Amino acid sequence: MQVSGGSQSFNSVNTLRVLGRWMRMFTIPNQSSVAKAFEEFDEAGRMRPSSYYDRVVDVMEELVKFTLLLRDKSEYLTDRYSERKEAAARAAKADLATAGQTA
Repeated sequence: MQVSGGSQSFNSVNTLRVLGRWMRMFTIPNQSSVAKAFEEFDEAGRMRPSSYYDRVVDVMEELVKFTLLLRDKSEYLTDRYSERKEAAARAAKADLATAGQTA
């Protein structure tokens, strides 16, 4: 992911985290910021070895780990009692409406 937040890029990343959680997305705890990113890449487009590179690799490793842990668990992790209750009430109301039409 890319965030162009200037010198305060962590504020941009934190805002994206909040939005992601609001949309029930899982966000990893780790994040990284690369100052003057345009200076961190070689002519071939690869990131040069540096502490920034190491940090980006750390973030990506964590992303892979969380992906493996959460894969196929989304339905279970996002299931909410309140939504099941609302769906059951809607279904019951629809059943009553259908029964009223056939009677």
